[in-house]
Amino acid sequence: MPNSFFADGPVVLPTGGPLYLQLKRWIEDAIHSGAVNPGDALPSERDLATKVDVSRVTVRKAVLQLVKDGVLVQRHGSGTFVAPQTQRVEQSLSNLTSFTEDMARRGMAVRAEWLDRGLYVPSPEETVILGLTSGEQVARIARLRLTGDTPLAIERASLSSRTLPDPAGIADSLYKHLDKTASRPVRAIQRIRAANLNEEDAALLQVPAGSAGLNIERTSYLASGRVIEFTRSIYRGDTYDFVAELRLGDSPATGASKP
Repeated sequence: MPNSFFADGPVVLPTGGPLYLQLKRWIEDAIHSGAVNPGDALPSERDLATKVDVSRVTVRKAVLQLVKDGVLVQRHGSGTFVAPQTQRVEQSLSNLTSFTEDMARRGMAVRAEWLDRGLYVPSPEETVILGLTSGEQVARIARLRLTGDTPLAIERASLSSRTLPDPAGIADSLYKHLDKTASRPVRAIQRIRAANLNEEDAALLQVPAGSAGLNIERTSYLASGRVIEFTRSIYRGDTYDFVAELRLGDSPATGASKP
């Protein structure tokens, strides 16, 4: 049954902007204040329109926007519900660690669902980035990373088949596996950009298509400077925060005489 909040008292919508955005903010405020809880059902479109004294079109636009933002979820044949709250995870950008190691330091149990493990003909991009020779294969591994039943990220990594001749031999951690052959990277360059999730990735991450996500490309290097790993990851925007510590750079010397 819908939360009693929707049945109590008159409704005063926030002012400003189109009516559907006022309704959207009213529902969001109710959720953020705890008046409506994760898992609670919303009234039907007709009942909510009557309650707030707006058109059903207005209700539909507000609800669809909240579904797109991940605030509400719609279940076919059941109705519209407040989305479950997901625990946000912070990851430092200062240390090169595996996902498994990073989560373990936070006391979080994580698991992986394998999406792909195999040897393939490399793409031109993989050939250039990994420095592959003619005829050399590329090892690709793709995993869905989860904590409990909540998916956090999709990782798709590429390595030379010389480095990883048997992708199926990886257990829980790629870096732990690379440690066995002294092939673990010592530094990496990461590029992070915002993106809207396509239907395939959104389905894996259990969020609506078009939801906000973080696309991360990481190129990892051995101490010798050779590229060892190229990874593309997609993180849910509502569960992950990346944190970097910044320090003031060396200030130019002042008062020094010129030669």
